Amino acid sequence: MRLLIIEDDKDVASFMARGMREAGHVIDAAHDGETGLEMARDGGYDVLIVDRMLPRRDGLSVIETLRGEGDRTPVLILSALGEVDDRVEGLKAGGDDYLVKPYAFAELLARVEVLARRRDPDTVKTRLSVGGLEMDLLARTVKRDGEEILLQPREFRLLEFLMRHAGQVVTRTMLLEKVWDYHFDPQTNVIDVHISRLRSKIDKPFEADMLHTVRGAGYRLSAP
Repeated sequence: MRLLIIEDDKDVASFMARGMREAGHVIDAAHDGETGLEMARDGGYDVLIVDRMLPRRDGLSVIETLRGEGDRTPVLILSALGEVDDRVEGLKAGGDDYLVKPYAFAELLARVEVLARRRDPDTVKTRLSVGGLEMDLLARTVKRDGEEILLQPREFRLLEFLMRHAGQVVTRTMLLEKVWDYHFDPQTNVIDVHISRLRSKIDKPFEADMLHTVRGAGYRLSAP
């Protein structure tokens, strides 16, 4: 990807740029709003990373100007202002995501990559496949080795998330947020119950297991 970082703190911008380059991305940087706006207008960027507080022109003004000119490049806003009203203001100005400082670089990178995927409709998959396990998101069907598996709606969402992150460790917190829409720990065994049910359907009738517990970390779905 080609990214533009608009950040007035040169040390922070340098750190971000180095990390993004190590992840394989092409980086340009601007250290004030006016310069950043002109560089963004040149186009060709997959995502803009814009600090909210900038000299010469603040970040929200940069975003509002670009949106007013018809530029729909995804924008991630960075800011030390983290109240709900601050985030709402940033999103209403045209930002696509809002990350509060201080932040972990891994989260910054993940959010940038998500924004880039959203921009490209070709990356939206309607069929997922891991080994002999197949999911059709439009028909809402699941098969393993050609045999249809009937899932309840929550089991389907759980499996979809695991398949989209196949080979990766998925934490309980991730599942609570993405599958159950919880942003707190309900202190129940809801995940364990659904994982057990899912295993009984996608693993038990077959020779090899695909859904594994990673002790102390979470779960991983992988091809047998």
